[in-house]
Amino acid sequence: MLTAVEVIEVPGITGVLLFRPAPHRDERGFFSRTFDRDVVAKAGLDPDAFVQDSISRSRKGVVRGMHTRSGKGEAKLVRCSYGAVFDVVVDLRPGSPTYRNRETFDLTGDNQVTVYVPAGCAHGFQALTEPADVSYRIDRAHDPSEDVAIRFDDPDLGIPWPLPVTLASDRDRAAAPLDSAIARLS
Repeated sequence: MLTAVEVIEVPGITGVLLFRPAPHRDERGFFSRTFDRDVVAKAGLDPDAFVQDSISRSRKGVVRGMHTRSGKGEAKLVRCSYGAVFDVVVDLRPGSPTYRNRETFDLTGDNQVTVYVPAGCAHGFQALTEPADVSYRIDRAHDPSEDVAIRFDDPDLGIPWPLPVTLASDRDRAAAPLDSAIARLS
């Protein structure tokens, strides 16, 4: 049995897409296709551009982000494979008509929604469950010299994290404010 996938353009940030599957559910649980090259191609993305898959597991309240990359940036497909997260995307592409817009999404292991984050956008999330697993499909090999982190609590971002932030990495706590990070991206 095939599962249908609805592709939704997110109006608040140009180029951000949601891939919303219709999992097949029965008494055993569910089955959901998490990546379909034909669906991705019909959405205007090159499915062969994705070169790396990664997964993170986070405890409830953990914030990871806000992260982006300098140079060519990094596009990614992000989904919560287990648990639930509050996901955030911020457009940091200077020429974009949605520059500095922010969108948030509820991603869960139950809904299996995938967010496409275009290169030049910052991304982060907060784990809402104990634990939450987030899967990433990335279009470039990781180069630590291009990592750019923005303070998750920067007032210019004004991200309404739904839970108190219980833990963030030293890197994320010491991250640059938004304007400094934007200067590094230029």
